[in-house]
Amino acid sequence: MPSNAGTTRLVIVESPAKAKTISGYLGPGYVVEASFGHVRDLPRNAADVPAKYKGEPWARLGVDVDNGFQALYVVSADRKQQISKLIKLAKEVDEIFLATDEDREGEAIAWHLVETLKPKVPVKRMVFHEITKPAIQAAVANPREIDRDLVDAQEARRILDRLYGYEVSPVLWKKVMPKLSAGRVQSVATRIVVERERQRMAFRTAEYWDILATLAVAKPGEGPRTFNATLVALNGDRIATGKDFEPTTGRVRPGAGVVHLDEGGARGLAARLADQPFTVTRVEEKPYRRRPYAPFITSTLQQEAARKMRFSSQQTMRTAQRLYENGYITYMRTDSVNLSETAIAAARRQIVELYGERSVPPEPRRYTGKVKNAQEAHEAIRPAGDNFRTPGEVAKELSAEEFKLYELIWRRTISSQMTDAVGSSVSVRIRAVSSAKEEADFGATGKTITDPGFLRAYVESSDDENAEAEDAERRLPTLVKDQPLTADELAAQGHHTQPPARYTEASLVKALEELGIGRPSTYASIMQTIQDRGYVVKRGQAMIPSFLAFAVIGLMERHYPRLIDYDFTASMENELDEIAGGDHAAVDFLTSFYFGSTNGAGDQAIAHAGGLKKLVTENLSEIDARSVNSIPLFTDDEGREVVVRVGRYGPYLQRALPDEQQAQAQAASGEGEEGGSQGDRAPIPEGLAPDELTPEKVHELFLGGGGERKLGDDPSTGEPILLKSGRYGPYVASGERKSSLLRSQSPDSLTLDQALQLLRLPRLVGVAPDGAEVVANNGRYGPYVKRGDEFRSLDSEDKMFTVTLDEALALLAAPKTRQRRAAAPPLREMGNDPLTEKPLVIKDGRFGPYVTDGEFNASLRRGQTPEELTLEQASEMLAEKRAKGPAPKKKAAPAKKTAAKKTTTAAKKTTTAAKKTTTAAKKTTAAKKTTAAKKAPAKKAAPRKATSTPKE
Repeated sequence: MPSNAGTTRLVIVESPAKAKTISGYLGPGYVVEASFGHVRDLPRNAADVPAKYKGEPWARLGVDVDNGFQALYVVSADRKQQISKLIKLAKEVDEIFLATDEDREGEAIAWHLVETLKPKVPVKRMVFHEITKPAIQAAVANPREIDRDLVDAQEARRILDRLYGYEVSPVLWKKVMPKLSAGRVQSVATRIVVERERQRMAFRTAEYWDILATLAVAKPGEGPRTFNATLVALNGDRIATGKDFEPTTGRVRPGAGVVHLDEGGARGLAARLADQPFTVTRVEEKPYRRRPYAPFITSTLQQEAARKMRFSSQQTMRTAQRLYENGYITYMRTDSVNLSETAIAAARRQIVELYGERSVPPEPRRYTGKVKNAQEAHEAIRPAGDNFRTPGEVAKELSAEEFKLYELIWRRTISSQMTDAVGSSVSVRIRAVSSAKEEADFGATGKTITDPGFLRAYVESSDDENAEAEDAERRLPTLVKDQPLTADELAAQGHHTQPPARYTEASLVKALEELGIGRPSTYASIMQTIQDRGYVVKRGQAMIPSFLAFAVIGLMERHYPRLIDYDFTASMENELDEIAGGDHAAVDFLTSFYFGSTNGAGDQAIAHAGGLKKLVTENLSEIDARSVNSIPLFTDDEGREVVVRVGRYGPYLQRALPDEQQAQAQAASGEGEEGGSQGDRAPIPEGLAPDELTPEKVHELFLGGGGERKLGDDPSTGEPILLKSGRYGPYVASGERKSSLLRSQSPDSLTLDQALQLLRLPRLVGVAPDGAEVVANNGRYGPYVKRGDEFRSLDSEDKMFTVTLDEALALLAAPKTRQRRAAAPPLREMGNDPLTEKPLVIKDGRFGPYVTDGEFNASLRRGQTPEELTLEQASEMLAEKRAKGPAPKKKAAPAKKTAAKKTTTAAKKTTTAAKKTTTAAKKTTAAKKTTAAKKAPAKKAAPRKATSTPKE
């Protein structure tokens, strides 16, 4: 405690790191201490409820809904020691400054501190948006009172989330699976991901073709001699592109009025255009201008950190928190794009120093945010201080993660105050007439940047990894109307429409922000929550919903559609903002939402339904658990409906039996939670995404899930020969005999004769002159012949069935060769990985085809073929492998010691003799203990406490 003669002040912040930094700026007369975040919250479970409230009917909620929604707050067990320390300090000072974060959550923590500490000295609220000495000193000099409107808004949000979670989650327990949870924002975020997966499942690919022409100018002037142009119209009608196809049918949209070229049409047209003259018909040149991007807000920082550095939302916010607490950046939870006059001046000075005066516009730039109800009084995320430190100046002080994020923020801030990027764009049309008198129009576009302006400092990334960068140029030759051109090459090129891309954390945050759902302080926790609950898993950057998520969202859509409605959820955010502005009363809002009164606040649709409480209790009996846990896929070729069922042990496939058999099965087995035996079942392998359950994949899974196919009977034994699918792939079985299919064989085309051949392996080729049997078989490394312990590989699988004894003996007599085979060419070259830029190829390996980037390999999943695998799928598969890291190396067995063996043997004999004496003594002792134990009364085991509380 400082022992100066003046006033002593206690400054309370949220984290020890922040306390350490601020303490250095305030000096003597100030004690800076941390609250370690939230100090009070609603009870987490029954054990948290104080004894005097345990009998209250509302104690489970922690909110007295019948008395103005009074909340029951308890000090967290892990905060009690720190609270005691703060209470003691509060009694020893003259003033208290509450220096929690400047947002609503920070305001609420400040109020909770006052309520918990109950100080007898004056309490002031100090706020700042950066931890620098001038900012801290200014905050101490200009304190304010706690803003009760902000506190009310935060408290209403907390209570709203508790009501939603504690009333809706038990419905999921009863109808879907125990220990699930629902949440006001997490359920909506899950719905967004599920809806995208449904679109992917319904998607039907379409093929379309066009022609890429490499055109050349006769007399090259400025610019390149050749350039590329794409066929855009034929006889005045536009050539079909991906946007012209319906995603659910793969057919051209009705009324599109386009020419749909197939491979034959494109190749034929290219041949008819060969050696024909090409002429420029139109040249349009326009000035190009691109304004800088606004400074970062929380959501855009998360999006760019994900795109550029593959950071998760949580990783971005953790790193930004450290940078903020250590005085490197301003507060990182903000939805405002404003920069203070001081920050604008600092940025402009630094631009002049680094890029010259021409890079600074005459007037400072000011931005207007697009986020609804943004708190424009706050600042955007920027480097802290009145003079920004360059990344080079802080590099040695920061970790690798911190440096990357600081540089990102610094570049974005600097670029926001720089000049526009300017240049010119040109659009060209070229026509050629085929030998069949068809008019083919080609198009090309170019872009030239004459002054990069802000692009020198920063280029924003895109969610579309194939999108062209803003600073990329496409230079064309100088062209004029009627200029003749020649075609160096005309290449027909095919394209396939692609399903909508899965959400990444970055694009999901962007979607939530555009819908007005959630707030800067919640985005990272939402991303983490939906993964922790098992609703979403990440494969690389892609977010894939589980079948559990399908069941939960299906239930909500059918029975509580308003609770996951996008507009409704956004309207709740708006009303909370109105409470923060003092325009609405929190009690009215909560009453309308929970009880259904329509006294001017809350959502009318929920209110007219009788409120949340009535909605979830009255509808409960109408919810059919079997129905909500069934996700229809399709009807197969035999008219059977195939569904995914979400059971207590995980999802599985079920295929309906014909009506008569189904009725008999229902009568025999009854309806349980798993629905009785109502047809074939098959487990769904872990890690299989919903959109990967194609009819072909489902057929394969049923083959190994009880739906085996009979190929015929073995003529020698009369036993049936069955085709099955097991853990290691398809195989044939007859009686006790089993044999895996060869790599060259397909389950769909396997014949009875081929199965009989397989079941006769290993095949006895003959008997060698020394009496040893010679056999041919298929093994881990391919086909081989064997005599005793001698093996030799066969050069083809067919040889197993045709190799003669003489051929086998000749092979076995030849010396083993360790000469490596020449590397086989890859099955397919896929292009560069969007994540790592490494070239990806598909190769044929010992266990089948696999994709590789040269460092990591990923086997193709069953049902995937080298021809159909997309670049996105390959990238995701390798990202999974990369995330797991390299396989652990096996430890080498320790070398055997031989020199000391004799000594060790002698020692062992002595030890054995001693052991016998010890064993006898142990038996005597054990007998005594057993006798004593029988006399002593047995202790009763302490009862286990059962707790089951919903999570918001």
